[in-house]
Order: sequence, then C-alpha cells, then structure tokens
Amino acid sequence: MKYTTLPNTDIKVSKICLGTMTYGQQNTEAEGHAQMDYAFERGVNFFDTAEMYSIPANEKTYGSTEKIIGTWLKKSGKREQVVIASKIAGPNPNFSYMRDTIDFSPKSIQYALDNSLKRLQTDYLDLYQLHWPERKTNTFGQRTFTLQDDEWEDNIHEVLTTLDGFIKEGKIKHIGLSNENAWGIMRFLEENKYHNLPRVKTIQNPYSLLNRLFENASSEICARENVGLLAYSPMGFGVLSGKFLTGESHPKARLNLFPQYSRYSSQQSQEATKLYHDIAVKNGLTLTELSLAFIEQQPFLTSTIIGATSLEQLKENIDTINVTLSNDVLKAINEVQAIIPDPAP
Repeated sequence: MKYTTLPNTDIKVSKICLGTMTYGQQNTEAEGHAQMDYAFERGVNFFDTAEMYSIPANEKTYGSTEKIIGTWLKKSGKREQVVIASKIAGPNPNFSYMRDTIDFSPKSIQYALDNSLKRLQTDYLDLYQLHWPERKTNTFGQRTFTLQDDEWEDNIHEVLTTLDGFIKEGKIKHIGLSNENAWGIMRFLEENKYHNLPRVKTIQNPYSLLNRLFENASSEICARENVGLLAYSPMGFGVLSGKFLTGESHPKARLNLFPQYSRYSSQQSQEATKLYHDIAVKNGLTLTELSLAFIEQQPFLTSTIIGATSLEQLKENIDTINVTLSNDVLKAINEVQAIIPDPAP
C-alpha cells in the first residue's frame, strides 16, 4: 500500500480508501466486516461512510452502514489504527426522516454528529464532511449553471463556528466538503484565512475517466491551497470495469438494481468506455487497472474511494495501487477525453 497524509495534518492515510455505502443493502454485516478485514490486511487504513448510507437512501436502512462499521470497530479493537470519515447530509425533501431540519444549522449538526458517533461506536471522527451544499448549485450531474431562486443565506461562518466547537470538544479532528464546487471550496477557505475558523482539509467529489470536471477549476485550488481530493465513483458505478461491454445482463450490478442512478449510463459513456478499454488492452492492462491508476497518479489526489460488493472486486481494486501508467498511455487517455469530454458529469 502507498500512504500520504490528510493535507495540513499528521494523519497518515492509505492512498486507497474503502467506501462502504453498500453495507446494509447490497452487502450484509458479515460481508461488510469481511471487506474491512481484508482491506485492513492489505494496508488500507481509511474508511469512508455517511449518515444517509446505505444507498439508495431510505428510512428503513438509514444509518445501517455506520452501524455495521461500528460493530466491526468494536469487534476488531482497531479504532486507533484506522481513519474514519463520515458526512452530514445536506438539504433534500426526501430525507425528512433523518432529522427535524435537513440543513447545517447548529442543532442539525449536533444531532447528526452525535448519532453518527453512536452508530459507529466511537468518541470521535477523524474527518467530518458536509455531504453537499445547502445552497442550490451544480451537483450530481448538473453541467450548466443558472442562478436559481434560493432562500439560502450565506451561513458558512456559522457552520464553521459550530464545527469548531465540536473540534474543541474532541468529537471531530478535521473537516471536509463533498459534492462542492470551486466557489464553495474558496468560500470555506476564506473563513479560515480571515477568521481563523477550521480549515477544510479535503473535498470528496466524483472523479473518473468518465467525469473529469474536477480538473476545470477545483484541481488548481487543491494544488495551490493544499486541499486533498477524495475521489469517489472512480469506476463509474462499475461501468469502467468493462463488464457492460460484454453484452451480459449482470442483474446484481448496481446500475441494474438501482436504475435511477443513471449518471454513467449514457451512450457517450459507453462509447468512451470502449475507447478506454482499447487503450488498456493495447498496453497489457485491465480496464480497472487503467481507470484506477489514472486517478491514483493525479497530483491533487489524497485518496481514491473504492467500493466493491465482493472480495474478488475488492482485491482487484486494491491491487491497482501497484500500477503506474506511462506517458504514452496518459496521452492516449487525454486524446479520448478531447473527443468525448466528461460524458458523465
């Protein structure tokens, strides 16, 4: 395994982070524990979750993933040997079952954090992230931006002040953002610069061969401001494994189980995937190796969040840490990106 640190901290994290959003629906507690055991044995010490998991979110399975991680932490006794990241969900009218108000008010943050800690059976989180913005902006596949009617008033100073209180209490070590854009990252950093409020250490956004929008502006912020990308959906919900190129049905695949997640199902994504597959074959690689190695070589990356429903998939994903792409391969990848740019925004 390869390691780095969360930016501006001394917390050592593996360059591969285990994503856990399948625990509670696609994976049982026993399967989740087996994945965490295997990942830890392979040197993965970084685990990411969220209060809303498992996916797709619903009242019946709300918090199930954190509970499964919590029982693993209690059983294994490895809390001090691992880095745990979780998230508080932003506004969504479908999530009224989570809290009285789905926002980042002081009351909501305290409720969400305390319940995450309870489910995880821990006294603290190494990294606590805002899952998506309160304001209306580009998230989850929206490419064009139109200034919308929005009741949101800038409360970022208040949010950071609240989080600062929990840092001082010892419930949170560091904070991060997720599904945020360039303006939002800089706005949070501004509060740190001018008011000495907690500094955002990471940004968890989608990043893959099918979605490189992060490079447009946010990558420069990460490089110049020392904020680390935690890249999620690096395999495009399994599309970049190449399994959908064979014509097989794959009834247990996430895209088939949950067709509402259509971000990576476009015709353009299929065409781009075929081209990336050709590059991989030509260079003696699997498409999985090409896809994950590309991300792992980016200078603004802190860790790639991989998810798997089987130990076989997990092993293949973790093994890519030893793959390095040549300049010729990177050039070929960029040529495809130029022809079919970001087919899954």
